Amino acid sequence: MSLIDRRKLLGWGLGAGASLAGPTAVMAAVHRHAKSHMLHHATQPVRTEVLRAPEPLELQPVRFEARRLILKNVHTDESLDAVYWERGAYVPDALTEVNRVLRDFRTGDIHPIDPHLLDLVTDLHARVGSNTPFQVISGYRSPKTNAMLHEQSAEVAKHSLHMDGMAMDIFLEDVELSHLHEAALNLGRGGVGYYPRTSFVHVDVGPVRQWQGV
Repeated sequence: MSLIDRRKLLGWGLGAGASLAGPTAVMAAVHRHAKSHMLHHATQPVRTEVLRAPEPLELQPVRFEARRLILKNVHTDESLDAVYWERGAYVPDALTEVNRVLRDFRTGDIHPIDPHLLDLVTDLHARVGSNTPFQVISGYRSPKTNAMLHEQSAEVAKHSLHMDGMAMDIFLEDVELSHLHEAALNLGRGGVGYYPRTSFVHVDVGPVRQWQGV
């Protein structure tokens, strides 16, 4: 064999060897790189983020605005100007005084007045912007008084809410009766009766309804 042929044969053999060994060498390099990558991360310290608890909210004290009731019983001429609700609760002594002033003036009977009725007339007073006390024609009515009035007028209910301390007949000296009536209707918190001839508005904390009398 000639020298040239021998060199070609060696060249081909080396080429074939390199060609066959190529994939194996590449795979080995890949494995070495992956192993090195895993070892690198395995030796790195694990970072953990510590979450801090939120700062506690600063609680503000709850403030309750006092509720004041101003009224006058037109039959006894007794007046009341009292804070009947403060610091989140009704004031027992003030409620006792309300019950006394709004008693049945004919019999002297005293009955608890529903505190929600006091809330209603207090809100009504503020809504119309009055500067004078409510003039109360009728607060509590005993069964005896109510029966007598029912016999005299069909406009008096046989079982009026006045008997439960849940109604008042009122007017204001510095507010038009029609305006008081409209404001009571707009509150939408119970019954409202309009009596333009006898000049008073009936308000109660029963079911929402309205009517007009004389």
